Amino acid sequence: LRNNIKYEIIIFKINIFANCIKIIFCYNIHKEINQMAFAVIGTEKIMQKIFLKEFKAGEKWSGFIGKGKYIHFKSLGDNANISVLLYNLIDRSERYNMPDTLKAQYTAHLTRGNVLMSDNGRVLASIVEDSLGWHDSISGHTTRILTDEKYGKTSYQKQGNDYYRCGEENFKVELVRNNMSKRDIVPCVNLFSKVYVEEDGSMHYDENHCKKGATVTLRTEMDILFIVSNTPNPLDPSNKYPSVPVTMEVYDAPPVDLTDYCVNFRNENYRAFENTWDYNNLLGK
Repeated sequence: LRNNIKYEIIIFKINIFANCIKIIFCYNIHKEINQMAFAVIGTEKIMQKIFLKEFKAGEKWSGFIGKGKYIHFKSLGDNANISVLLYNLIDRSERYNMPDTLKAQYTAHLTRGNVLMSDNGRVLASIVEDSLGWHDSISGHTTRILTDEKYGKTSYQKQGNDYYRCGEENFKVELVRNNMSKRDIVPCVNLFSKVYVEEDGSMHYDENHCKKGATVTLRTEMDILFIVSNTPNPLDPSNKYPSVPVTMEVYDAPPVDLTDYCVNFRNENYRAFENTWDYNNLLGK
């Protein structure tokens, strides 16, 4: 009897060891596939580019982007800032929620592994690649008053298309185009910017954070309405209106599984992904 018990224990331990090896192997394969995919973004050797846009200073855009897409941004100069808003394409009342995103992940800035959560505890998008390690989530967008005070008063009537745009007006215009209004503006994410907070509560903008060629890639986890504004970070101390172009490319992304880096970045992320998977499954996505 003792020999049988010892034999069963040995077999049990062997099975556990074998399953661990399988998990590690699958994780490494998945990691290598994602690394290979990001290594060729722009070369189109593996992934087919399905959308490309260059945002000049002050430009804005909105569009519908389906679940399972990479949104790849690249700065074509130093000190870029791209402000973005995200909404559930089917139910626009569900949108990116800055407080829930930050408190659930115990952070005040965003980088690879972090997810952009909605007010329903679901993942709208994940940050799957990031050359900077820090993106601003707390400064918000520029307003007309702030823009006029800092850079000088301009208007379309006098300067035409060369007038200085602000994030607030850009967001309003794109929201109206999508049957929404200014009441739907929420705190945005400022990609490429670094804003840190001192012990005394003061907020500071790092002017040397973003260099030419910096990149960040989001992956959509739901069908979303995506709004983009290439306008300055409100805490940028420069008195010269930035003129940094940024490109946005969209690719098909591989399916997400349980070994995904963003899924396992925090326990809270995993629960948010479970909520998202349930939602998408019930919709047949």
